[in-house]
Amino acid sequence: MEKNNFWKDQVKEMTVLDPVDRTEEVLFGLIMLLTYTGSISVTNDNRGEVNELLWASLACNFAWGLVDAIMYIMENKIERGHFFKLIKKLRKAKNKEEEMDALKDEIQPLVSSLLNEEELIKLGERIKELPPPSKKDFSTLRDYISAGQIFLLVFLGTFPVALPFLLFNDVEIALRVSNGIALLMLFSGGYILAKYAGLRPFVTALVYSLIGLLLVAITMALGG
Repeated sequence: MEKNNFWKDQVKEMTVLDPVDRTEEVLFGLIMLLTYTGSISVTNDNRGEVNELLWASLACNFAWGLVDAIMYIMENKIERGHFFKLIKKLRKAKNKEEEMDALKDEIQPLVSSLLNEEELIKLGERIKELPPPSKKDFSTLRDYISAGQIFLLVFLGTFPVALPFLLFNDVEIALRVSNGIALLMLFSGGYILAKYAGLRPFVTALVYSLIGLLLVAITMALGG
């Protein structure tokens, strides 16, 4: 088994953002922005204060997008390190019982319950045959590319909600349009997640929108 080809393929699989990841990243940034726009009053005629609040919200999402991207890189590195540790643990196991116990600790309970002793042993043997990883396998260029995608999803995903405040001088109109876009995005995100999970799309999307608005209200009530 070619070491470079194997770990290169695994990194590609681990660094691809699935629909859930992509949707949740956008909705996370959206909820963060809504905590700011939700505090804007339609009676506020001071355009300077509104702009200041808007730029503060975008700066906040910029920071959170950066934090989220960095945490993604660290999480991948830790998960791979843990898997590499499992390989070493299996190779150092004194008997088959130790190997199976190590595997059962790593496999999800449902999957583990479906595997018999022979299948667990075969799985352990295949893992032990994997080529030894090197330090460069812990963190790769693809990790940073995916982290950059996360940053853009969190940061740029907020612009549709912020855009009305840049296009309309009337704060009331801007706020109404912004809230409408936010509700549409929350609903769309819930719809996408429901389709992915095989749930009822419209009902789930509606519930997801209500939960998103509730989280915004709670965050604002707590001073967030």
